[in-house]
Amino acid sequence: MAQLQAILNYQETDSKLYKLERELAGSEERKEYVKYKKFLESAPEKLDSLEVKATALKAEAAELEQKYARAEETLGDFDHLDELVTNGADVTFYKKKAQSFAEQLKKLKADLNTLLANIKATDEEYQKLKKQVLAAQKQYAEASEKYKALKTSRDAEKKALETELAKLEKEVDAKFMEVYKTKRKEKIFPVVGELIGTRCPFCSMEPPLAARNKLTGGASIECDNCHRIIFSK
Repeated sequence: MAQLQAILNYQETDSKLYKLERELAGSEERKEYVKYKKFLESAPEKLDSLEVKATALKAEAAELEQKYARAEETLGDFDHLDELVTNGADVTFYKKKAQSFAEQLKKLKADLNTLLANIKATDEEYQKLKKQVLAAQKQYAEASEKYKALKTSRDAEKKALETELAKLEKEVDAKFMEVYKTKRKEKIFPVVGELIGTRCPFCSMEPPLAARNKLTGGASIECDNCHRIIFSK
């Protein structure tokens, strides 16, 4: 029972540290800091992606420009169709060819215009993102300082609690303490609680009878649902 009381004393003080940590984690200062930090971490990849996209679009546009030039040159070969008609030649075949090249030229021009528009849009997006990065770098520095100041303002309180916990830890069985700290790292808190009737005090699930019977001998069990430690006096 002494060990049980020792871990409960530890958890009572730890709950104050947990509350402090949650307050810092949920502060506006930290939210702003994390927001700009994540943006700046992801920005280089986005910039690289836009640069690769722009390069690919420009290469595609250059290829289309060459195709357009060749089609335009070929179409020019049909400029003398009128002379052939005057000379009595059957130019039906050539007219169909000329029409085909004219349509091809029209499509190439439309595709090229679409590509150029995409290149312009990609470049504008790239330039916009670069400006956002520059602005975010300044905002990140400011947010970082504010969050640092907030943490510093709670340092004395935090260190006092950590010192008290270090003293209380000496009274707790090392293996039990290891289990407690593991669950704490997994964001499970509170970690230890007393059975209420036949149910877990945290999630209200009822442990199996065989598990509850272990409690009568002074042992503790782990809830199968929320994985917290349950005891019974």
